[in-house]
Amino acid sequence: MGKQKYEVIHDFKDLQDKNKVYRVGDTFPKPANKKVTEERLEELSSTSNKLGKPVIKELE
Repeated sequence: MGKQKYEVIHDFKDLQDKNKVYRVGDTFPKPANKKVTEERLEELSSTSNKLGKPVIKELE
C-alpha cells in the first residue's frame, strides 16, 4: 500500500511547519516524504482545525 497523497483545497499556513504556506492545488506535505501524523492529516482534512474547514483532501 502506497503513501497517501493529499491536495490542498484551501490556502493555509501550516503552523506546525514553520508557517509554510500552502496554496490551492499544491500537494501536501512538502516535501512529499515529510512525516505527518495521522492526527494532523485528520485535522487538516476535517473541520477540526483553526480555519474550521477542510484544507486538504486525499487524492485517489
